Amino acid sequence: MFLSTLLFAITTALAGEPVEFEAAGMKISVEFYSPTIVRVVKSPVGHDYQKQTLVVTAKPEDVKVSRKGNTLSSDKLTVKFDTKTGAVTFSSKGKTLLREKNAASFESRTSGPDAGAYRVTQTFQLDKDEAIYGLGTLQNGKMNRRGEHKLMEQSNLEDFQNVLQSIKGWGLFWDNYSRTQFDDDAAKGMSFSSEVGDCVDYYFMYGGSVDGVIAQMRQLSGDVPMFPLWTYGFWQCKERYKSAAELLSVVDKYRELQVPLDGIIQDWQYWGSNYLWNAMDFLTDEYANGQRMIDEVHRKNAHFMISIWASFGPQTKAYRQLDEKGLLFDFETWPQSGLTFWPPRTDYPSGVRVYDAFSKEARDIYWQNLKNLFDKGTDAWWMDSTDPDFFNPKESDYDHKAGTNGTWRSLRNAFPLETVRGVYQAQRKVSEQKRVFIMTRSAFAGQQHYGSGLWSGDVASSWDMLRKQIPAGLSYSLTGCPNFNTDIGGFFCGSYNTRGGGSAPRNKQYQELFVRWMQYGLFCPVFRSHGADAPREIWQFGKKGEPVYDAIEKMIRLRYRLIPYLYSTAWQVTSNNESYLRPLFSDFAADKKVWNMTDEFLFGRNILAAPIVEAQYTQEQIIREDAMTGWDKKEVKAENGEQNVNWTETKSATKYLPKGASWYDFWTGRMYKGGQNVALQTQLDRVPMFVRAGSILPLAEEMQFANEKKWDNLEIRVYPGADGSFTLYEDEGDNYNYERGKYSEITFRWNDHTRQLTIAPRKGQFEGMLQQRRFTILLPGQDLSAAKTVDYAGQEVIIKL
Repeated sequence: MFLSTLLFAITTALAGEPVEFEAAGMKISVEFYSPTIVRVVKSPVGHDYQKQTLVVTAKPEDVKVSRKGNTLSSDKLTVKFDTKTGAVTFSSKGKTLLREKNAASFESRTSGPDAGAYRVTQTFQLDKDEAIYGLGTLQNGKMNRRGEHKLMEQSNLEDFQNVLQSIKGWGLFWDNYSRTQFDDDAAKGMSFSSEVGDCVDYYFMYGGSVDGVIAQMRQLSGDVPMFPLWTYGFWQCKERYKSAAELLSVVDKYRELQVPLDGIIQDWQYWGSNYLWNAMDFLTDEYANGQRMIDEVHRKNAHFMISIWASFGPQTKAYRQLDEKGLLFDFETWPQSGLTFWPPRTDYPSGVRVYDAFSKEARDIYWQNLKNLFDKGTDAWWMDSTDPDFFNPKESDYDHKAGTNGTWRSLRNAFPLETVRGVYQAQRKVSEQKRVFIMTRSAFAGQQHYGSGLWSGDVASSWDMLRKQIPAGLSYSLTGCPNFNTDIGGFFCGSYNTRGGGSAPRNKQYQELFVRWMQYGLFCPVFRSHGADAPREIWQFGKKGEPVYDAIEKMIRLRYRLIPYLYSTAWQVTSNNESYLRPLFSDFAADKKVWNMTDEFLFGRNILAAPIVEAQYTQEQIIREDAMTGWDKKEVKAENGEQNVNWTETKSATKYLPKGASWYDFWTGRMYKGGQNVALQTQLDRVPMFVRAGSILPLAEEMQFANEKKWDNLEIRVYPGADGSFTLYEDEGDNYNYERGKYSEITFRWNDHTRQLTIAPRKGQFEGMLQQRRFTILLPGQDLSAAKTVDYAGQEVIIKL
């Protein structure tokens, strides 16, 4: 009887509607959201529920689906059901992609506010050698998640998006917001097990490639809005500037030294006492006129970002407004003490509490208070502790009501999504002239849609942690969230203060680490120096003419030359679902040598970044510092910080170039065939980087800030060896007019056979657009004396090289 019911359900279902059936005591629903995206929902028979997704914004398309027995097929994807167990298998063109290993598991919750719900588990069977990637920013230095066992709960250093993808070209989004145990075991299978759920709910995506899966995840959860042009310049910060005068003096010093700078960041405690924690106002004598400070930053052609938190002190206006309405959580968070010195005096508790970001009313109150800083001209938000900090958790803490019908237990991991979404949507309502730019310490799936980028938390200043940032950022990008950065130099550098407090920038071990971290940061979407224990401004490391200072300055200047490439890549991220940080298997999946590579990656489509992540000039020191529980640091003093070092000495490194392309050394112009290890001569002031043959790379003139010069004299480097193209993108820089079509594109095409570069007619227009410009065309290894110059007025130009 069951089988006939199943067949009836399948043969009578209409395109665009879910197919529902029962098996093994479960009610199962399968729905095509597109020809390559399928939603699977399972729940115990008789369990009625209404689930509202916090992540998925897409609606199911009207997909043409053929039905035969227990099989559903679009033109791209086939879904088959086991009529006894309810297990689902996904395949394409006869090739099995993924299958459920067994029926879903539902363990009843019988007590507390989550009673009536379940612990929900689904297990899948992978191929023996199948590599899987993503999940989030695990700080374990790995790319492949095979053999991983992880309780996924948002924290300072690790964040989870519940998005996974396979080297076979499929992806999966597990749509549950409670703490979730992820396990992969060769014998038992791969499983997601969430603490609270009314159902198993996941989306299977078949993109056929890394880019395809990322595009489908964004199709489900939203595209990536453009950041302002100026966000791609250099940002300076520290924990913390203690007065408006100090902050402004930093901007002045950069301008005096003529070292490029676009952003300055004010960290915490500009509000004063911890009892006024996150008051969202300048309440100390040192910041008596915050408006004037921000105006001065702007007058100096820089932009201002400020630290805001997800919690409030008991003497703030926001605390009182939220408390009156029962919109504050009651668990231990940062800061524990009302006093500002270290270590915390718990006999003077701060009373600081996290707000309920799952409540729209609470998010509205949050913005009402934050608008005070927006109206003063704040350009960007540094949303700290969006995990949020959650210390000494008790099981009873998870019982706290969250939102309208949830609990902290059931919604825990989606907190960063909700608090970031609230700020983004509120700012969009009041201004279309200033793009939202949020930097957040935590992220969940879908957060790419809300003007935010993740930084990797309070990471330790060590070579080991630097190495771990590369796979962490790549893994984050694989979940569909492209904007990732780290504290350049690491946050906790106190171990290098061998000459006293704040002396780390003169410690040679730290100098080398900082320079190499700076060179990795060059390739991140946000390029930002920050940390505690010592200042990080360039002059702290020496002066012009000294190797360390010069190496730092060289990377900052190169960043500004790369901005046309980076901003054009940003447009591809927005318009074509691409990524800034691309694991090598994104483009070279056939080369198994890159499947688990953790120290090289693609920066956009054309540049292969291969930063040095091991000490070459000094002794690598193992630093033990723990930010997982706040600022509870355990340090080992660095040794040999005063050793004699010849920074000008040439060193060597071996890097692998993926098979399937030829590669040019960015610095020398030498070409290498892919599929081999290459021995490089390295220097302190050079980061190993290669350009793919067939690439067209636009470079700007040197500038002091991103908007200083028009792109009227770009250098265009053409790298022969393959056909290629590049689209140069421009718009007004800091508003949302691009969403209304106000932008321009100029496409360059290289024909390797004819050795012709074609500059296509310009498409589009916007206010202030250049009508005429000059391009300087170079081949690898050429200097400017050998270049060809082309005047371009928007019409097609063909150049023979």
